[in-house]
Amino acid sequence: MTLQPHLIRRLWLAIKAPLDGPLMLFLGLIFALSLVVLYSANNQGLDKIDNKLVYTLLSLTIMWLLARSRPQSIMNFAPPIYGIGVVLLLAVHFKGVTVNGSTRWLELGITRIQPSEIMKIALPMMLAWFFQKYELSMRWWHYLVAAVMIAIPCALVLKQPDLGTTMLIAASGFFVLFFVGLPWKVILGGMVAAGASMPVVWNMLHDYQRRRVMTMIDPMEDPLGAGYHIIQSMIAIGSGGPWGKGWLNGTQTHLDYIPERTTDFIFAVYSEEFGLIGNIVLVILYTLVLSRAMMITAGAQTLYGRAMAGAITLSFFVYAFVNMGMVAGILPVVGVPLPFVSYGGTATVTLFVGMGMLMSIGNARR
Repeated sequence: MTLQPHLIRRLWLAIKAPLDGPLMLFLGLIFALSLVVLYSANNQGLDKIDNKLVYTLLSLTIMWLLARSRPQSIMNFAPPIYGIGVVLLLAVHFKGVTVNGSTRWLELGITRIQPSEIMKIALPMMLAWFFQKYELSMRWWHYLVAAVMIAIPCALVLKQPDLGTTMLIAASGFFVLFFVGLPWKVILGGMVAAGASMPVVWNMLHDYQRRRVMTMIDPMEDPLGAGYHIIQSMIAIGSGGPWGKGWLNGTQTHLDYIPERTTDFIFAVYSEEFGLIGNIVLVILYTLVLSRAMMITAGAQTLYGRAMAGAITLSFFVYAFVNMGMVAGILPVVGVPLPFVSYGGTATVTLFVGMGMLMSIGNARR
């Protein structure tokens, strides 16, 4: 009996040893907020809470295993993970599940996965591995090979069609290129080329994608059609005021005016019930996560570590910014979840995998 407290203490120390304390604290607070808002968004139902807890427990286990692994060991899995991700995207094209006109999911019997979420981690892993391998002999053509690596999954996801996720995957790849030293003249040239190609890209977009852009500019043009969702979310955010209507008291939420309120538009539910003050708290928590992640990136000892940590950090920022901007009506509506808050199994696992890799890179300095 006298050994029991000692064994418990040793077990606790072994569990927390690979974890980054500040990062876990900030993520834990965000997760607690997510359970509170999800309970309200789901009309006080516990089914999605239960599912989120299961996926989070699985995600934390994977995160812990990654955090206690050496970055070099994780890096060696980049090619097979990238290859599996591409194969799964091809499987979606032939055997995918179609929901609301988009074929983005694979049915695996016990669960449904979204392979495009996997590529948000697999692509930067592959690129960071590639540039680490050729760090001492890097040439201009290495960037062309990297561009092909980015183009393959982006083309497959765009085919689903899923423009928002395509842009996020492409962004994660660009972040790796930025951190491995892509010349500024190439970046600026790419920006100019991207701007010049906008008319061509516009003509290539699907009709619903063009409507989303036009709806962002003027949602009142079609208030009962394409503009309905964004108008309702903006009403919810505005009606929250400084202090919010209170937990479980959101009228837009509980009268079913807010679309996809447990996933993409959960920020509207949160804003309505917790107001501006609640939004400030959430933004501060996100900022603290980003600050800690940037500290880990700055201290990375290898090119792979710096590129991977930087890509994870900036991708996290983009996810939060795009979701909040989308719900607030300043960006087009795309399928981007709010990190660690929105309901979604594959997205939750992907985010925690990224955090586990960050912790692994941070632990390499010890």
